[in-house]
Amino acid sequence: MQRVIVRKADYELSMLRSVLFETIDSLTDPPVEPGSRVLIKPNLLIPAKPDRGIVTHPLVVKAVAEYFIARGASVTIQDSPAVGSFERVLKESRYTEILGDLPVKMAPFAESVRVNIGDPFGAVDIARDAIEADRVINIAKLKTHSQMLLTLGVKNTFGCIVGYRKPEWHFRSGVDRFLFAKLLTQIHRAVRPALTIVDGILALEGQGPGKRGTPRKIGAIYAGIHAPAVDAAICKTLGIDPNLLPTHLAAKSLGLIDDPVRIDGDIPAVRGLRLPVLAPLTFGPKRFHGFIRKHLLQRPALDRDICRRCGECWKYCPAKAIAPKTEAPSFDYGKCIRCYCCIEVCPHGALHAKETVPGRLIRKLPVFNR
Repeated sequence: MQRVIVRKADYELSMLRSVLFETIDSLTDPPVEPGSRVLIKPNLLIPAKPDRGIVTHPLVVKAVAEYFIARGASVTIQDSPAVGSFERVLKESRYTEILGDLPVKMAPFAESVRVNIGDPFGAVDIARDAIEADRVINIAKLKTHSQMLLTLGVKNTFGCIVGYRKPEWHFRSGVDRFLFAKLLTQIHRAVRPALTIVDGILALEGQGPGKRGTPRKIGAIYAGIHAPAVDAAICKTLGIDPNLLPTHLAAKSLGLIDDPVRIDGDIPAVRGLRLPVLAPLTFGPKRFHGFIRKHLLQRPALDRDICRRCGECWKYCPAKAIAPKTEAPSFDYGKCIRCYCCIEVCPHGALHAKETVPGRLIRKLPVFNR
């Protein structure tokens, strides 16, 4: 039975040291060797202040880094943000300020190495530093996600795919969210984190994982050796069926999770986390799928009053479904694969997922439920 530790916590460094040092001690086997290379992989999606609930809080990362530094490890903190330079993300997220006094290296992933993650994907380019580190410490953020329902421990390692290779894999997975979930899970298996910690002190609900989401205080840290078990435990503590999580189903199909998970500690009294609606990406008779995809599926929509015409959405769109350099984003919904990357990376929260009225109505017809 896979063990997941849950502890009440707040963003106060002495509390985090106490909680995380004890937690890591109980989950770290074998002990840390002096001089070993420890890579900490937080969620640094976009430049965002910590109180937005989008990035892993820098105080959580600082406490974890201090633990390994005290045991003689060489610590690096790395990620591959979707938007903005790594330096800008560090500055706006207060990593530069809060971790600047520690002897750690903070750098973006750069070079990749090809790793065979198994069928049906084969060889995938994954950050060399993540593959070659002695230990990867995966520190995710508890957030909702418009495509995967929640982004937790398993999905966080997708950040080990460098730069614009991430939208390429979105495009190759197409509208099949379960195929994409399997990709995420097999990448996670290849990265092999020694430990997964999820910052759930301040979570993100609604249309996460970017600036369209709403911060929600939960007040908990989750940790375990097996990320799929950590993710399942989080679902259970929030009153969510883990089987609604596509990455959970993928982990079960790959034999990466035991059932049931053993939860050790304080279960937060949190209910009613606002989740995105995971409307079907395909439904009805197969011969109608082309029409359905273009006209009836939930789609990205623009709030023109918020949009600043920065162009980050069309730069990142894997399907090239957003017209570049127009006055405001213009979508080709026939091309759109409903990955919602545009919503995820928008620096201003100007995009959201919206279900079409015809789509909502027509799926109630008997012919579309066969």
